[in-house]
Amino acid sequence: MARPARRHAIDRATALLTLIVESGTPRTFASLTTELELARSTAWRLLRALERNSLIQRDHDGAFRPGSLFVRYATLPSAVHDLAELARPTLERLGELTEETVGLVVARGNELVEIAQVDSRYVLGATTSVDAATPAHCTAQGKVLHAHGVLPLPEGALECRTPHSPVDRAAVQRELAEVRRRGWAASVDELEVGLAGVAAPVQAVDGEVVAVVSVSGPTARIIARGPADLGRLLLAEVRGLSQQLGRRSDDRAAPAGAGT
Repeated sequence: MARPARRHAIDRATALLTLIVESGTPRTFASLTTELELARSTAWRLLRALERNSLIQRDHDGAFRPGSLFVRYATLPSAVHDLAELARPTLERLGELTEETVGLVVARGNELVEIAQVDSRYVLGATTSVDAATPAHCTAQGKVLHAHGVLPLPEGALECRTPHSPVDRAAVQRELAEVRRRGWAASVDELEVGLAGVAAPVQAVDGEVVAVVSVSGPTARIIARGPADLGRLLLAEVRGLSQQLGRRSDDRAAPAGAGT
């Protein structure tokens, strides 16, 4: 059992690490000691220990940022599994509220990858399975990722899967701007006639979009429920998951190259 002094040191080291990780930008030594009200000698000793263990590192200006251990972890398959497990309560709650299929999707390269799903309670339901052949711009999940610059729009002509598929690039870019404004995206009969979905982003530090949660089902039921109502429900339910990943209420998703 840790002695009080040792436990106190661990608490302070944890506070330093949390502040550095959740800040989103490198933190100076002075800002850390001021915000946490730590003695300079104590803060320096703890920071050196965190640095030795690859939990933090210093940039070219000497400011502190998350260390290489976080980067190595993010590349492991277990990181995706952990995200899916963290999201499971949110997915299940949305499944109970909507009774439709709920999915969690991430971007891998230029593709959509589903990492978790809660099945519909209806006999006639939908699946959110996606693969390399799925044109992301025809899906609600893909539109969210396109809108926030996580997934680039394909070059050349946009694939047309149904008469409702968006193929006019200018119109698609206007829709992506609207997705950024309102926070959620919808797809109705665009990937497959009779299939509709609504999706919202999962955000981490600084509003970075790391995944998408969607609700999908037969077009008739989604329209009857109201895509806008489902969008607002998704935003409300996903907010807590984003906060668990470090998103603060004042963070804003900053699209990088959206619509290019």
